[in-house]
Amino acid sequence: MSNIEFVIEERAADIGNFIVGRLLPVAEKRAVGPFVFIDHMARTELAEGEGLNVLPHPHIGLSTLTYLFEGVIHHKDSLGNSVEIEPGAVNWMTAGKGIVHSEKSPAELMDKKKVLHGMQIWVALPKELEEMEPGFWHIPEKELPRWQEGGLEYKLIAGEISNYKSPVPVHSPLYMIEVKSKKSGTVKIGSKLFGECGIYILEGSVKEANQEFGPQQMLILNDSSQCEFEMGENSTIYVFGGEAFPERRYLFWNFVSSSRDIIEKAKEDWKAQKMGQVPGETEFVPLPK
Repeated sequence: MSNIEFVIEERAADIGNFIVGRLLPVAEKRAVGPFVFIDHMARTELAEGEGLNVLPHPHIGLSTLTYLFEGVIHHKDSLGNSVEIEPGAVNWMTAGKGIVHSEKSPAELMDKKKVLHGMQIWVALPKELEEMEPGFWHIPEKELPRWQEGGLEYKLIAGEISNYKSPVPVHSPLYMIEVKSKKSGTVKIGSKLFGECGIYILEGSVKEANQEFGPQQMLILNDSSQCEFEMGENSTIYVFGGEAFPERRYLFWNFVSSSRDIIEKAKEDWKAQKMGQVPGETEFVPLPK
């Protein structure tokens, strides 16, 4: 009997000068545990003079997790951080009561051909921490826990399972695990998981209860404790989830909150440019109508 509740297909979304594959939210599933938003930045080849150019924009009530497979993004924020994100590292930005940041291709790469490929993820904050002070952390790939099991390679990107804990400073019980296969193998990690659970297939294939699934599909499980499936050879997947919050989360643009009033205040603050500025940048993304 299948443990898959339903399957989510990527949908194209325009984020300005870049097309992404949106996975969460969808009408059938607004969140998986505390994960409320997931975009797959599909592998894109950028010519000389082309690059990612996301102007300064605000966030509240969440943590952003940026994880690249290829390429480099220059992150700058209103706290004064200026960091280049490279493949395998984790950028974790907790917006709390409010933060402003930009995401661009590094200036030194603009006259070169380049590739960009990765994931952008939003994790909602617990209600009592939604208006905490903002913060930013950059965790190099070498600091993330790794292990092998059944011929498969595991990496814990964020959260905690069993005896493994990522240094990413999460604010609620959750997990995000990368699993890679060179040869086909069986994933049996249900005993380590908890709460709600999803599986995103980046490349390769997954077979569960005689059903086969492929790239750019997200599988939502009925029961995380029964997370067991076959991976095809040369596959990469991401298992993520955790404890869901008791309160609903509202999303408007880049704002996430359990309170509509807090979102309305954030709208007015951004229109009045009261949420901070990214040093050295004067342009910004206006509040959408």
